[in-house]
Amino acid sequence: MVEPLTVALYLGYLWKIIIYWWWLPLPFLLIKPFVFFWLFWRVEEWQKKQKRVLLEIKMPKEVLKPIRAMETVMTGLWQILFAPPNWYEKWFDGQVLLSYQLELVSLGGEPHFYIRTVERLKDSVEANIYSQYPEAEISVAEDYTKYVPQDIPNKDWDVWGTDYKLLRADPYPILTYKSFETESEALEEKRVDPVAGLLESMAKIKPGEQLWIQIAISSMGQDSLTPFMDEAKKLRDKLAKRPVPPEQRPIIEEAAKIIITGEPTIEKKNVEIMPPEMKLTPGEKDIVAAIEGKMAKPCFSCHIRFLYLGQREVYFRPNFRLGFNFFSYFFSQNCNALVPLGTTITKISQDWYNFFFFIQRRLYLRKRKIFRHYRDRFSPYFPKPGGTFVLNVEEVASLFHFPSEAVAPTPSVPRVEAKKGGPPIGLPIE
Repeated sequence: MVEPLTVALYLGYLWKIIIYWWWLPLPFLLIKPFVFFWLFWRVEEWQKKQKRVLLEIKMPKEVLKPIRAMETVMTGLWQILFAPPNWYEKWFDGQVLLSYQLELVSLGGEPHFYIRTVERLKDSVEANIYSQYPEAEISVAEDYTKYVPQDIPNKDWDVWGTDYKLLRADPYPILTYKSFETESEALEEKRVDPVAGLLESMAKIKPGEQLWIQIAISSMGQDSLTPFMDEAKKLRDKLAKRPVPPEQRPIIEEAAKIIITGEPTIEKKNVEIMPPEMKLTPGEKDIVAAIEGKMAKPCFSCHIRFLYLGQREVYFRPNFRLGFNFFSYFFSQNCNALVPLGTTITKISQDWYNFFFFIQRRLYLRKRKIFRHYRDRFSPYFPKPGGTFVLNVEEVASLFHFPSEAVAPTPSVPRVEAKKGGPPIGLPIE
């Protein structure tokens, strides 16, 4: 039995160690929070210097080019943003890869197309759009989010919204325009276009109501692109049923196994006449081809959200399903789909463990948060990272493009009525 005096002596030694050496583990405990807040501060300071503009695109009356033209535009926009910072620019200047916000908005029943970017990239963005849509009209617009109360929800306005995520892993693609548009259907009238359906729905929004859809895209640096490509290759090889190469063991471990067990380490290989690729079903081949197709094109890191808001006297809550309907067009049973992000949706589940815990207050805070994130163009988990996913240029072009009047005959969509023409040849300058 330990005597009380001995226990007191040991406790005294322990107390002295704590008094004199309490600071020793602090650097190890605080290094991660310090790095996070340092980088957050530097990025915030750099972002404040980047002046942003909102460009409104008025579509021409006739869009004769296929949706594939918008994929070319997106590839150009990807290249403009792709300028990864070096270590000094990242940790001291706070530079990050910039992003665009592609926004489809209905203001009282009038649909609009917007692209938000930094001012110094404005000319490059316009040049990429004009290269494929020379008849379009691009102008700098005021931020429409400033023309509604900034404290929504309040006694006069209400809001419903959600962020989106991918249903499956990032390498699986969503349904793209290639499923709606084929070369055999050259005529505009035969094109099936989800954006046209969205514009028709947006036109039915009443005065006092608004529907906002935001698609934020940013080029991916090597630090984020490499893990995505590795995941996609592993998934492709798994689906293609390719044999996994044997694990390379150290020579000492191999020698010890031979001495102890007496068994050789050389594994017998079963030679198969038919290669694994020939055993795939047609559906499995399509999935593997879809994953390889996504890997082959430039990719964006994305987050998507939509908001339905309006004055309470005209606010009709079921109208939030207009956003759900649009994103449901891109659902693929074999590959991927866009689904609501449960932690940001403006709905609180009433389960037995949270039925009495301030449901209305939590719902109010969620609405305020998602409205603020949309207005300030923050990521879903801001200030923490996360909530983003990977889409390539083909997928983004499927979500955001310009349908012609033949496909989307909605009269409230602003369009350029007259075609632009250059000066006649031989016109004297002086």
